[in-house]
Amino acid sequence: MDSLQPKRKLSPPPQEISSDSKRHPIDLGSEPAFLASKKRPVHREPSKNTSQRKRLFLGIGIMVGILLLGWTFFLFSKFAHMGKTLSFESRTDSSFFLEITDAARTLFSKRAPLKQTDENRINILLLGRAGEHYPGKNLTDTIMLASIDTKTRQVALLSFPRDLYAPIGRSANHTKINAIYQIGLNTSDGVALLRETIEEISGEPVHYSIVADFDGFEKIIDTLGGISVDVPRDLLDTRYPGKNYSYETFEISKGWQKLDGATALKYVRERHSDPEGDFGRAKRQQQVMQAVRDKVFSTGTFLNIFTLSRLLDTLGASIKTDITLDEMESFLALVRTLDTKNITTVVIDAWKRESLLRVSHIPTQNGNAFVLLPRTGNWKEIRTLAHHVFSLESLRKEQERIANEHASLLILNSPDQRILADTLRQLLTDELGFEKVSLSERRLEDTPKHSTISDTTGGQKLYSHNALLSRFDLEQTSPPDPSRDRYPQADFILTIGEDLEENAFIGETGTTPEETAGEIIMPQAPPTERKQR
Repeated sequence: MDSLQPKRKLSPPPQEISSDSKRHPIDLGSEPAFLASKKRPVHREPSKNTSQRKRLFLGIGIMVGILLLGWTFFLFSKFAHMGKTLSFESRTDSSFFLEITDAARTLFSKRAPLKQTDENRINILLLGRAGEHYPGKNLTDTIMLASIDTKTRQVALLSFPRDLYAPIGRSANHTKINAIYQIGLNTSDGVALLRETIEEISGEPVHYSIVADFDGFEKIIDTLGGISVDVPRDLLDTRYPGKNYSYETFEISKGWQKLDGATALKYVRERHSDPEGDFGRAKRQQQVMQAVRDKVFSTGTFLNIFTLSRLLDTLGASIKTDITLDEMESFLALVRTLDTKNITTVVIDAWKRESLLRVSHIPTQNGNAFVLLPRTGNWKEIRTLAHHVFSLESLRKEQERIANEHASLLILNSPDQRILADTLRQLLTDELGFEKVSLSERRLEDTPKHSTISDTTGGQKLYSHNALLSRFDLEQTSPPDPSRDRYPQADFILTIGEDLEENAFIGETGTTPEETAGEIIMPQAPPTERKQR
């Protein structure tokens, strides 16, 4: 029976798992479905916050790109416009594409170096002219030589009065200095003629020039939102000259005042009610220039695209300069680093006894014209001042050094030179510090054509000797023979010649400049050819 029962298959005996490290892995066959499903990556839907952030960052990036592109295009356009309107040099290529290319090349190229002297000094001629709507539209009533020390970042302003009787460029003819720019325009020399005049007077090279008119001056200050100045005294002028030969009343009170363009223009032009006349006006011009500079390079103005746009438009329309577009970036970068809190300001005047100029009159077709002349008959004193404008203290110490040398001087003069000799003695004693200055008259036939100086000390008193040579046009001669020439004993002997008699100390000091019409004095011979008796 048992044989008829199906036989049960016996499962093989379980294999013993070896602990041998070389055992083979057990093949488990295909991976179970439930394990495979756990390892498969899960796809999740992005959240709304992540999508919004991406769109926000993308939008900001696009906006920044557009702003940068617009700002760059704005700068390109403005610099191209400035390069076309500010330069004296004519351009033949008026293509907008070429102008933009020039601007781009300038902005991204290396800054062009600025011209300067070996002593790290840049000299800029600053001119203010009336403009089309005023009498004498091209007469320059503001004439300044701005000097920049690129090493110390110091600034100095040297103002020349408009009535200074000066050479026309390097020619022998003279006229009022404020008319030379107009003469240059008439002769196609432009500002170059006045630059030559300033170089002749100051002895300093002029590297650049900037010319601005009255209307542009008003617009610039209005664009800046006005300026603040400390008015030194009350001013009231009932006959202030306006446009189209009109007159109006101008009044301003002492103290800090905020000035708009029109008021600032009147403030720098007014001189009727200023006891210092033209020289007080020059001081106010320097004061306003500093206030404008501070406002232009303040952070709010320089980074405000709308103010900057209006300012550049105004500059392009109202200012002429020979600073090239390649140099403009270097110039602006330099100006921003200057120490404008300690600007040295000097006005060459005839107001005080120690002033370097004297008041005189010259004959013209319309009568005698008011002019200013150098008191020593030459430009040496002004040249010395211009050269040492950054070290005026050294000029002040000069008198102390001369006094310490105890120098004595003898002036030889003819009888008709007695007044001149006495004036010269007072100058040498009071201003230069010579201890003793005496006079000795001689015969008229002994008067030389050129003044001379003799040093009897053998070079022992250099400060006194140099002081004489730096102020007067003197020929150096050998000391006289004591056995033949019986003069009083002195360290220096100065002989007055015909040249000093003709040129020196003509006119007077302490006279307020007269208000004259805006006329151009026809070129005339220099004062040396008009002997004064």
